[in-house]
Formats: sequence, structure tokens, C-alpha cells
Amino acid sequence: MDYKDLKIIFEDNHLLVVVKPYGVPVQADGSGDPDMLTMLKRYLVETYDKPGEAYLGLVHRLDRPTGGVMVFAKTSKAAARLSEAIRNGEVEKHYLAVVEGQPRFKADKLRCWLKKFPEQNMVKMVPELTDGAKYAELDYKQLAYDKANDVSLLFVNLYTGRGHQIRVQLAANGTPIVGDARYGHGERMKLPLCLWAAELRFAHPVGGKTMDFRVYPPAALPWTLFDIDRYLGINIKNN
Repeated sequence: MDYKDLKIIFEDNHLLVVVKPYGVPVQADGSGDPDMLTMLKRYLVETYDKPGEAYLGLVHRLDRPTGGVMVFAKTSKAAARLSEAIRNGEVEKHYLAVVEGQPRFKADKLRCWLKKFPEQNMVKMVPELTDGAKYAELDYKQLAYDKANDVSLLFVNLYTGRGHQIRVQLAANGTPIVGDARYGHGERMKLPLCLWAAELRFAHPVGGKTMDFRVYPPAALPWTLFDIDRYLGINIKNN
């Protein structure tokens, strides 16, 4: 894979908005596999004939198994302002997830404390005062249920961006994400992790215009069990 395989959905002098495929790391890791940051820097170098290495700021992340929309900063000013907006909770990140069964409540807010255990590459729920614990919060809404396959489509609004957060919290809620071998039942339908970053909304770091990007998940199972257009074609709200 190289940058020519990536879908760029918006670009200006300050921003680069792209679709991250399933299974691609955001930045270089021990696997040596092609990563988003390196490929997009190569795109900038080759497209604009830049000498040396192009600047590209990584301001947020998606777990490797997760696909969907991401924004990168093409200038240090944009990177600083976007990073501050994320810290202040001013960037809205909405996800779609296909989960096992149905949640107990059609809509709910999930709060807990999470701690990463690097030696196991796991994140676990822990008591609040645990050393290294970080607060995690999201809310979800069940959009649809497919009875034949016993799976639900959830809309997830993420307030804190902890590693593996959605996967851990939904699994603890009794509805692990389909295809999640680490926190759920990976053999289910023999599918990749069915978690998709569907919408990203933020103020442009230069000028302040509201930027709203929505990206459809792949046209494949289990997404095709649901009328995705019905939900992404409108402005989804959790109220």
C-alpha cells in the first residue's frame, strides 16, 4: 500500500482530511507496515515537489483496526490550534459500530476509568484512584437491530479519546463490537473490527469555519445489513 491507495476527501493550505482504511497504523510501529503519517508525507513531497521531508502534524489517532475519517495538519499553526481544540472538547468525533446483540438501554452514557497495560497490549477498566488510570466517557444510541444475525448498529459520540476506549466500554456494557478478537468474539462472521469513524466536526484552525466530514463504512457485511444512508445522510444527534 502507498498514498495512491488512500482516499483524500479534503485539502487546503492547512488541513488534509483522509479516510484511514482498516488495519493500517496511524504512524510507524514495530510491524514495519505502511502507516498513514509516512504515506501522507510522501504524498506531500511528491505532489508538491517538496525538498526533504514534508511537515504533517498528527493531532488525533484511530486504533489500527479502526477505519474512518481523520484530519492531519499541514502547518504547525494548524496543528497547535487543532490539538488545543481537541483538548478543550471542541472537536466532535462520531462513530458507527456493529455490536453483538442489543444493549440493555437504547441510549446511554458510559463513564469509567481506563488503564493501559502495554505488556499485554490491553486496556482495562480500573478503580478511579488506580495509578495511571484515565477518565473515559462516551454516549451511544442504538440506531437499528438485525434480528437474523443478532447484531445492532450503534452511533457513538466520543468525549475522551482513550486508546481502545470504545471497544472496552461497549464490551463491558454487554455488547462487544463484531470482529473484536481482543475484547469480544473475533470469530463472529470472520470480519474485521466493525468500528468506523464516521463523522468529524471542528472549527477550521484558520478562519473558524465549521468543517463537517462524514465517511461511509465499506459496502460490505455487516454494514450492508443496515440502511447506513438513512443515518449518515442526516445530522445524527444523541438527544
